[in-house]
Amino acid sequence: MSTPHIAAGPDEIAPLVIMPGDPRRARRIAEELLEDARLVTEVRGIPGYTGTLRGRPVTVMASGMGAPSISIYATELFRFYGVERIIRVGTAGALQPSLSLGDVVVASAAHTDSSLPTVRMAGATLSLAPSPRLLAAAMAADPAARVGPVFSSDHFYLNRPTLLDGLTEVGTLAVEMEAAGLYSVAAAEGREALTIVTISDHIRTGEAMSAELRESQYKAALELAVRTLLG
Repeated sequence: MSTPHIAAGPDEIAPLVIMPGDPRRARRIAEELLEDARLVTEVRGIPGYTGTLRGRPVTVMASGMGAPSISIYATELFRFYGVERIIRVGTAGALQPSLSLGDVVVASAAHTDSSLPTVRMAGATLSLAPSPRLLAAAMAADPAARVGPVFSSDHFYLNRPTLLDGLTEVGTLAVEMEAAGLYSVAAAEGREALTIVTISDHIRTGEAMSAELRESQYKAALELAVRTLLG
């Protein structure tokens, strides 16, 4: 079996998936985390690796950037490969002054400027949220992690200070680009999803990790994702 974007066989994708955005990070995570990791798909340069983690089958697969990209892969994984849980691990830009580079944020909701909350159901604006069970498990696994809403933006470079000020005032922790897409698909497919990100830059202070650090400074978020995924 294959789909337009995943070339894996019917038994080559595990029910539990860790999903970074960056293909290089996916390879690094698979090499560091999985036993007997093998490449099972690489359509359009988006790799997926399956192996075992603490005795359980797990797949690590990249999503690419933005809600449209993660929505494609998450839909195909849930609908055609029987995936039960996807946890996104990635990076985000902090909005709240209390956050620092390297902090771990668990996204309890995803605000967005995308059409996702309205296009799925005419006449309603859907609330995009993770699996309550996964959210509760993550909070129990790491009480030090910051938990709150993120803003999933379709626009990486668009400068909108008034919007960011408003989001900050209502408690939004950080800005990223994929959580809303993942949560929307999980709700539609009746499966479980969660987003856990590392703060890689700060919108307010201008502080930022280098590209090299962004690729490697994810260990705390990844460990939390593993404990939550396998729990």
